[in-house]
Amino acid sequence: MSDSKEIQRSDGLVVEEAKPKLKRPQLFRVILINDDYTPMEFVVMVLQRFFRLTHDDAVQIMLNVHTKGSGVCGVYPCEIAQTKVREVMNFAKENEHPLQCTMEPE
Repeated sequence: MSDSKEIQRSDGLVVEEAKPKLKRPQLFRVILINDDYTPMEFVVMVLQRFFRLTHDDAVQIMLNVHTKGSGVCGVYPCEIAQTKVREVMNFAKENEHPLQCTMEPE
């Protein structure tokens, strides 16, 4: 079956109507980076507040950040990932913590 549809106009010409091909947006991982100063409880709070994780999931990601150096908080389209990174960075700065957050393509 074709993605296009032929339509005959009143002047006798046949026009082919094509359906646009939609492409999924590129996704990005939002990542927290470990440091030696930000308290673990603060990281758990950030994960729950900005990524809407359960306490258990937030603790698991915080432990990954602590033991492996970084942890993925979520996967989002570009604009949402950028907003999450900005919100986390601003919140950490307001609370005087050096927590770093970044994003990378999936």
